[in-house]
This record gives sequence, structure tokens and C-alpha cells, in this order.
Amino acid sequence: MHIIQSRQFGEVLAFQFGYGPIGKPLMSVYVYYVDGLIIDTGQRNMQKYVLESFRNLGPTSILLTHHHEDHSGNAYALSRFHGTEVYGHSLTAEKMAAQRKIFPYQHYVWGNSKDVNVKPIGQSFKSKNLTFFPIHTPGHSKDHLVYLEEKNGWLFSGDLFLGERIKFFRSDENIYDQIHSLKKMRQYDVDAVFCAHNPRLAEGNQHLAQKLQFLEDIIGQIQQLLEKGLSEKAVIKIMDPRNDRWAKLMTMGNVSFANIVRSAVRDR
Repeated sequence: MHIIQSRQFGEVLAFQFGYGPIGKPLMSVYVYYVDGLIIDTGQRNMQKYVLESFRNLGPTSILLTHHHEDHSGNAYALSRFHGTEVYGHSLTAEKMAAQRKIFPYQHYVWGNSKDVNVKPIGQSFKSKNLTFFPIHTPGHSKDHLVYLEEKNGWLFSGDLFLGERIKFFRSDENIYDQIHSLKKMRQYDVDAVFCAHNPRLAEGNQHLAQKLQFLEDIIGQIQQLLEKGLSEKAVIKIMDPRNDRWAKLMTMGNVSFANIVRSAVRDR
């Protein structure tokens, strides 16, 4: 089963792509288009649908928020088809220059990204009518960027937001970096959060603040338990809501609630 939908959010055109070889897609991905720019490129398993969606739009540039397969999966194909440059963080450029090892579930859900030349982006990026400010927001990944268009209060947030309350982390996520990145974005006037999986079209600052509060509350709970002398394993046993068992099994432990606790202990 596939999901291919388009939605117009004012000047921003959003394409939603979901891939499921058997049954309902496990996760859908939003790819955004505005003023000639493609922001993130969706999963390679949906490549023919992504290419068809942008066939007649004439994009002039591609911006990546980070290197993960659901964001970079069609960067090579789109850039080659339209003759456009791809831009992102310098770390994204390094990641996308050589083949990356991924888990079997990532092949299943998204497919691997093809190597592509990514040009490190500057302090701002101008399209025909708009100016975007790339802001380094690590935590979900070391190379993570968001793109802020201040005039309209738009934040193309990649995977910084995802939701006010999250259920699990990847094993390489850093909860303290995420908190710092969310605090950094609080200084800006954000109306619409164009998240890659869960957009919020109004009161963006409030949604970011709720995510920030959720993570800080988790840190507080973990710290209280650690101060009582409990081990990391004991803290996980107490706090784990056990609603991630299917995800944990499918990803061989790469995605789990326990990874939130591990980051809080490991990275503090």
C-alpha cells in the first residue's frame, strides 16, 4: 500500500509519501515545495512517485535537513532529473559522499539513499522571493538543520519536532542536544512548523515549547531515580511504558523508549 497526497498550505505545497510493501505504511514523510525550493526529498522506496510529483514544478534547489534516508532518499534522483544543486550541513555533505550502512528495517521502510554531492549551505539561502536561515539543531542527528523563513514565521523543522510527546529515540540521539536545540528555536517567532512527519500549521512556538517541556520532564524524572541510587536498567524498568515493543523488535533495538533513558544517563 502506498500513500501519495498533496496539500496546499498557503504558498507551501506539501507532498505526503508513505510506503508499505504489505499493508498500511509504517510511517509517512512530508516533502515541501515553496518558491522553487524542495525541502527534503522523501524515501527512495517512493522514488517514482516523488519524481512524478515534482516533474512539472521546475525546482531550482534542494535543501536537506539531515542525511537520514527518509529525508535524503531522492536527493540524487531529483537533482539529476532537474539539474539542481543539493544543499545541507557540512556534516550532511560528508555523510552523503559515501555509502552509509543502515539497518534492515530502514531498507524495508525507506530504502537506502544514493550518494549525492551536497554543497555546504551558508548563513542564509535566498530563493526568488524568500530568504531562509539554516540553523544547526543537533540532537536527532549531529548534522540536523532547520530552515527558518522569518517573514512568514515558517519553520521547516525536519525531525526536530515530530510531536509534543514522543515514544522513543534512535540509539544515536542525544536528549540534551535536542533540549538545547529546542531552546535555541524559542527565541524566534514561529507560526507554522513544517515537520517532516507531523506538521503544525499554527502556534508553532507553543508546540515546540510543549516538546521541550516533555523532554525536560523526562530528564527530571530520570535524575530523581538516579539520585536514589537506581541503576540505568532499573530506571528503564520503572519508566518504560512498554508501548514500543513492536518497534524495538523490528529495529533490533535501534528504536526504543529505553534509548531515551540511555541518552539521559550516557550524555549528561
